[in-house]
Amino acid sequence: MMMESRVWWVGTDGLAKLRPTLRLAAPEPAAPGDRTAAPVVEEPAAAVADGAAGALVAAGPLRTEIAADWLVAPDGTVAAPEDLADLAARTRDYARGARAAATHRAYASDWEHFARWCAGRALVALPAEPLVVGMYLVDCAHPAASTKAPKIATLVRRLSSIAVRHRGAGYAMDTRHPAIRDVMRRLRREIGVAQDHAAALTVPLLRRLLDTCGDRLIDARDRALLLVGFGAALRRSEVVALDYADIDVVDAGLRITIRKSKSDQEGEGQVIAVGRTGTATCPVAAYLDWLAAAKITEGAVFRCVSRHGHLGARLSGEAVADIVQRRAAAAGLPEPKSYKGHSLRAGFATSAASARVEERVIMRQTRHRSAATVRRYIREGELFERNLAAEVGL
Repeated sequence: MMMESRVWWVGTDGLAKLRPTLRLAAPEPAAPGDRTAAPVVEEPAAAVADGAAGALVAAGPLRTEIAADWLVAPDGTVAAPEDLADLAARTRDYARGARAAATHRAYASDWEHFARWCAGRALVALPAEPLVVGMYLVDCAHPAASTKAPKIATLVRRLSSIAVRHRGAGYAMDTRHPAIRDVMRRLRREIGVAQDHAAALTVPLLRRLLDTCGDRLIDARDRALLLVGFGAALRRSEVVALDYADIDVVDAGLRITIRKSKSDQEGEGQVIAVGRTGTATCPVAAYLDWLAAAKITEGAVFRCVSRHGHLGARLSGEAVADIVQRRAAAAGLPEPKSYKGHSLRAGFATSAASARVEERVIMRQTRHRSAATVRRYIREGELFERNLAAEVGL
């Protein structure tokens, strides 16, 4: 016998919903001790109707009956739907906090792109068949002539976004399915996996940028930002996140505490040392000059400065890239747009490698977890260490 009941279900989107279920039971009550009777099984009506994989709701403690506007659990306890909805909303916020805001924005943008693509072709986006996902990836890799083709890293991220949305909605998405896996393998060979990297601001290039700084308040800020960012090998997000309380000035130099970073999302914290150099490009001296000029004694270290010399709010990560590019253009560096906020960090690692600093020491300052990444900077720093063309007699 088949009976329909309803189960209160809190989705991964944080919304409490009623989901119909079909209850398959034995036609007659089982006699005591009778082990031949059919067991009671509950599964969503939608799953019985269309066989949708991954749509089953777990039976057990979540099984409830609806009476008026209340939830009545099998053990007799009662809970109001709005209470569950509030708890679900708070749980959703906790789950969202597991990833950075930028990651959520990227996932949302990627999903919207995929959903629009499917809608324009009358295809189902959720749940999507592996073949549909493979078709989407191929189409993305070969856009119209007026549109620039995405890099393989972008396609990998879009695939990840699609998989995350499916898992969040309770559907399985096997990215190892041949319709997806083999397509990605072919695209990797066809497009290539090389990524664009920010040009490294090595010490000689950094000095040229510093030469463009004059005596204005904005010049003092840019000088301090460039030297502290370079000396501490900071990411642009770490530069702008610095507060006055995060930097201790000691006899040996600066003791910088990084509260949270890309490689430390849980906020364990890391401490970096930037020593005094006693030169015209000393990061410590530049930092102290900026604090004195801006009269900063608390809050954000690096802030906006108006054209009239007025201090504003904390800088954004994009502003760091703008400062680097503007100074690179003023210094006459070729292709100034190739320099970004990451150029300071890359420049430190490359310059340290050129100065024969040990790999482990570079990694301690840059806080890289991957030795392979640091070795790329080392190879760049040692690229012209020996002139092989001259050595072979050219």
